[in-house]
Amino acid sequence: MGRMATQFLNVTWDAFHRDAQILASRQALYGPYRGIVAISRGGLVPAAILARSLNIRFVETVSVVTYDQHGEGKEDAIGEPIVTKPAAAAGDGDGFLIVDDLVDTGTTARVVRAMLPKARFVCVYAKPAGRGLADDVVSEVTQDTWIVLPWEKT
Repeated sequence: MGRMATQFLNVTWDAFHRDAQILASRQALYGPYRGIVAISRGGLVPAAILARSLNIRFVETVSVVTYDQHGEGKEDAIGEPIVTKPAAAAGDGDGFLIVDDLVDTGTTARVVRAMLPKARFVCVYAKPAGRGLADDVVSEVTQDTWIVLPWEKT
């Protein structure tokens, strides 16, 4: 696995909703969109917020597994990313907005961008290693920051 996190950013529901609304307001300039592709699972919540804010009813999902689950909720990086559910209804991405919560190393982003090369790719948060792959992000953090999103808290 990569370097360990040295900082933590605990995001509240209110802060996440505010950031997702900011992201949505910026995307209105590039529309209209035929639909949204949410990267499962992290992109599901921000995609719902963007879909509502931008009045987009067509929401597709794509799932790329880049971590392996081991017991107590610990995730370890695996080798090659595996597409477990393609975004078939989005074609080449023309007119679609890809949404994720975070672009970290860029592994998932590279796979999804290759599948949907004509789509606009946006994230709420970004780390330096993956930032260049996103067309827009709201907040950037250091690579060693672990972002704890509200739905991840127990």
